[in-house]
Amino acid sequence: MKTIILKSAAVLAVTGLMSGAAAATLEDVERSFYPYKDGVPTYEGLEVGMVINASNAEQFKDIIDPGLYSFVADGSVELKIGETTPFTLSQNYIQATRDNLGKTKLGSEPGKLEGFVAGRPFPEEPSLDDPRAGEKLAWNYKYGYNWGDNAAIYPFYWKFRDMKSGKIERTIKFNFHFLNLMHRVDHEPKPNLPDNPSEIFRAIYVQVLEPFDVKNTQLLIYRYENDLERDDAWLYLGFQRRVRRLATGQVTDAFLGSDLMIEDFEGYNGRISDMSWTYKGTTHVLLPFYKHNELDLSEDHKESDGYQFVEFGGKGGCFPNITWQLRKAYILEADPVSDDHPISKRVFYVDAETFTLPRTLIYDRKGDLWKSWTIGQAHPDYHLPKNKGSGVSIDDSFSMIDVQSQHCTTGQFKGQVDPALNPRTKFTVQNMRATGR
Repeated sequence: MKTIILKSAAVLAVTGLMSGAAAATLEDVERSFYPYKDGVPTYEGLEVGMVINASNAEQFKDIIDPGLYSFVADGSVELKIGETTPFTLSQNYIQATRDNLGKTKLGSEPGKLEGFVAGRPFPEEPSLDDPRAGEKLAWNYKYGYNWGDNAAIYPFYWKFRDMKSGKIERTIKFNFHFLNLMHRVDHEPKPNLPDNPSEIFRAIYVQVLEPFDVKNTQLLIYRYENDLERDDAWLYLGFQRRVRRLATGQVTDAFLGSDLMIEDFEGYNGRISDMSWTYKGTTHVLLPFYKHNELDLSEDHKESDGYQFVEFGGKGGCFPNITWQLRKAYILEADPVSDDHPISKRVFYVDAETFTLPRTLIYDRKGDLWKSWTIGQAHPDYHLPKNKGSGVSIDDSFSMIDVQSQHCTTGQFKGQVDPALNPRTKFTVQNMRATGR
C-alpha cells in the first residue's frame, strides 16, 4: 500500500508543524474533530455503491491496507463502497478538548503524562519530524471516546470458524461492559467517580452466557490512571467456582480458544508503556464504517426488540457484510517492549476523526503477517434508538483472521450506550463471586 503523506507546505504552515513542538490551537481542534468539514477524500475511479473485487483490486491497491488487499485480490472478499460519513463525537468531549487545550504534556518517558484533564490530549496533526508523535497518537486512543463514559455490548456473539471449510466450530454468547471511572464528560458524576483511591481509569467486565461448559466464565480488568502501573485482572471459571488473579502473560494467550488475545480487545487493550510507538504517516484508506440500519442484516440471533446483527460472508464466513468508506487515517506502529511478547509488531490504521482502531495488522515474531483484525464501526444515529445522538462510534462487528492457520473468530455486537446497564457494582470481584453462584 502506498502511504499518502498529507503534509503540504500550506498544511504545515497552518498547523504549526514547521516549528516542531508548536502548541496546539483551537483551529487544530476543529480540524481534528471535523476532518471532512471542507469535503471528503476521493480517489480516481472510486464511486459510492461500487464493488471492489479480484477483477479491479489492482486499480485501488493504494487505498486498501496490505492485509485486506491480499484477501480482495485472491477473491476471498468483496468490498462494497459506502459514502464517507462524518462520525462526529460527543460535543461534551470536543468541548473538553477545547477547554483543556495545551495543558497536556508528555512525561520524561513513555507511559508518563502530565496535566491531562479530559478530551483529546493531543489534537494537533502529527508530524514525521516529531520522534514522539506515535506516542501522542497512542494517548489519544487511550483517552478517546470509544464507548463514551460507559456502555455495554449486550449481547455479543463470537463464532469460531474454519476458514477453509466455512464450518462454525463454536459459538459463545457474552455480555461485555465498560466503565470509565475518570475523565468522564457526559454522565454524572463528572469528571471522576468518587471513592476511587487506587485511581482506576477504566474497568471492563465480561460474562459468558452460553454455552453451558463455559457459562459464567467472567473476566474483570482494571486499567489504572498511572500507565506505568500494571493492570489488575481477575478470571472466574464457572466449573472451578472461584476467582483467581490473571497472570500478566495470560493477556497474550488465546482467550477461551479464540483467535483473540485479551490485549486485542477494542483494537488494543494494553498500556502505552508496553509498546514503542512510531507514527508512519497519514493516508486515505478504506475503513469499515457504515450505517447499521441500512445493511442487509442477519436473521440469526434476532432480538425480541427487532434488532438484527451484522451478517458475515466471504471466504469461510470470516468477513462482515458491510460497506467501506474512504477515510483519513494515521498509520501507527506498536512494537512490544518485552522480548517475550508473541508478536513483533502491530500496525494500526487509526481513524483520524474518532481515534478508533478499525483495522490492525499483527505480525509474528519472525516478522510475517499473522492476523488481520477488523472492527466495524456503526454510526450511532443509524443504530438502536438509545444510541442516537450519543456521539459514540459504535463497535458493531469484528473479524480476527489468523492468515497462517486459515482460521477466524467473528463477532456480532448489540452495542448499547446505557448507564443503567453498567452500575459500578458490576465491576467488582464481589460481583463475580455472587454472579457465579
